[in-house]
Amino acid sequence: MLLHDTGLIYGRYLRQSLRSRFALLFGVLMPLLYLLFFGPLLTGLPLATRGTGWQVLVPGLLLQLGLFGAAFAGFTIIMENGQGVVERMRVTPVSRLALLLGRVLRDATVFVFQAVLLVLAAVVMGLRAPLAGVLIGFAFVALLTVSLGSLSYALAFKVRTPQEFGPMVNALTMPSMLLSGLMLPMSLAPGWLDVLSHFVPFRYLVDAVRDAYVGSYLTWHMAYGVLVALGFAVLAVTVGTRVFRTAGA
Repeated sequence: MLLHDTGLIYGRYLRQSLRSRFALLFGVLMPLLYLLFFGPLLTGLPLATRGTGWQVLVPGLLLQLGLFGAAFAGFTIIMENGQGVVERMRVTPVSRLALLLGRVLRDATVFVFQAVLLVLAAVVMGLRAPLAGVLIGFAFVALLTVSLGSLSYALAFKVRTPQEFGPMVNALTMPSMLLSGLMLPMSLAPGWLDVLSHFVPFRYLVDAVRDAYVGSYLTWHMAYGVLVALGFAVLAVTVGTRVFRTAGA
């Protein structure tokens, strides 16, 4: 029943996304702008890391896509609350876990699709990376989306208006982006900033994907990244499910 219910919810929200093709493509616009205007600045710079500038920038942009996209996913819950959609779902026998999983799996599908478009554009601009590394990057995008999407939906049940939700998400995502080394490796940062960045879980995901993009799969960065990504996903889905149940969604 859980798989059946999850499939129903997933299909419902995926069809909504497919009907809004403009929004589907517009979501990848900001990472593409970074790719076009920021990527050439890294060419030939000493980045204190392995790989080319593209192999440093593109993994960060992939995770930036998941970070900002999934973190704001909770806006749909706020809108559905106002339209009575959540109230109608409340009286159905659908699993509360399925209500969450269907949503976050839809989000993961959308952001992985956008990540594919981003990587294709990067290849045209000069990115060269092993196929296995690229696929690993997509897997990390999916895990990050599931994690942050779950927490975003949970947070959306705790606030009443978009005016409350937006600033709260911004206050969490912006420091996370700056401290995780999405744009530039933290090896370039001062020692105190590098130490501080290790308290941000996204740092480990970025390092892992950058290793994958240079063909290094059996590294400590990869091990830490996988453990953090899986642990974060389990914790986030657990929290999200509990909130969905108590909120009567």
